[in-house]
Amino acid sequence: MSLIKTEKLEGSRVELHFSIAQADYEAAVERVYRREVKKMNIPGFRKGKAPRSVVEKMYGKGVFFEDAVNELIPTVYPAALEEAGINPISNPEFDVVSMDGDIVLSAKVYVKPEISISGYKRLKATRTIAPVTDEEIDREIKTVQERNSRTVEITDRPAEDGDTTVIDYEGFCDGVAFEGGKGEDYALTLGSNTFIPGFEAQIVGHSIDESFDVNVTFPEEYHAPELAGKPAVFKVTIHAITKTELPILDDEFAKDVSEFDTFAEYRADLAASIQKRHETAAEGEVKDQLAKKISAKLVAEIPEVMYENETENMLRDYDNRLRQNGLDLGTYCKYTGMTLEGLREQMRPQAEEQVKIRLALEAIAIAEGIEATEEDIAAEYQQIADTYHVELEEVKKSIAAEDIAEELRIRKAMDFVVSKAVIVDAAPETEEAAPADGSAE
Repeated sequence: MSLIKTEKLEGSRVELHFSIAQADYEAAVERVYRREVKKMNIPGFRKGKAPRSVVEKMYGKGVFFEDAVNELIPTVYPAALEEAGINPISNPEFDVVSMDGDIVLSAKVYVKPEISISGYKRLKATRTIAPVTDEEIDREIKTVQERNSRTVEITDRPAEDGDTTVIDYEGFCDGVAFEGGKGEDYALTLGSNTFIPGFEAQIVGHSIDESFDVNVTFPEEYHAPELAGKPAVFKVTIHAITKTELPILDDEFAKDVSEFDTFAEYRADLAASIQKRHETAAEGEVKDQLAKKISAKLVAEIPEVMYENETENMLRDYDNRLRQNGLDLGTYCKYTGMTLEGLREQMRPQAEEQVKIRLALEAIAIAEGIEATEEDIAAEYQQIADTYHVELEEVKKSIAAEDIAEELRIRKAMDFVVSKAVIVDAAPETEEAAPADGSAE
């Protein structure tokens, strides 16, 4: 392969001209011929035995040209990009320039646009740290309390609201059992509103091994039209009653669930943890404010393909998240009535903003000479390994150091913007409005 020339086109597009040596091309044609001739029936020859010259005479001299070139492109095209120092952001559009002697090809690709940015220092942002409330602390404690609860079997009293009863039931409408109205050994928590309104309340007060009728009326909007709005009788038998018993919130509870000796210390530590989360969230909001402001200051002619690529990346990420929950995009669209094109339209504005923010940060990194050190890269590799519980060497094999370095440069550029910003602390009720141009007054 030999790079012939590189030419800049309009709209962040570049055209490369590169050649394939005749000897390399002939060798590729021979390989393609040997592979394809096995499928060919040529009159006068057994299948797969026709000489290449006969095949080319019958089908034309260039019968193997396209396949031979396609076989060589995965090697010669990347070499041409590397020699030209080009990092494309789109798939190439290939064309044949010349077939006289060496094969000369052209490839048109989009590259990142030329970018510039100014006014990214002393941007103003408002930091609002939400106060820690007793309700938040109580919710966290309640979660831990429920996690450490125990189930107690009740044998000495009737069922009460909040108990879980194990029941058999069968429903009848106009004296006839209806489909889907029967269950055995069903665990029903009273007060959960799982069943038809009024059903659970009528179990309260009944004891183990007791059989009784529950009289209800199906809601008018019930999903089965033949039952909607109709009265029904359920024959119910209770087999077991259990109750969830929560631990007492005292010093012993604190010792069991934490490193603290008293409940007061445990509660204070929870408050401190929540406070730190609020501070982290506030810092994230500051970064979001500043990111939007630097994107507005970016000067660049951004090619459409960058927005399209980012939209597709977001769509793939969304699909991955759905799959983690047992769904996929196809199922999601079926249930919601949304289309893939509709999802793309929803994601497009955010994709455009993300592209602009990243380009702005890249421009700032260049302007400020921001780079990732070897120590930074090593620390990031280690953090990834620790986070995902993967061997360090496996992480290094799967993620190129150049990619790690680029992500770190972007992060450092954002940290630089934050460090140079004018950040105003405000209470949630009295948040200040920043100047429209985003600069500090």
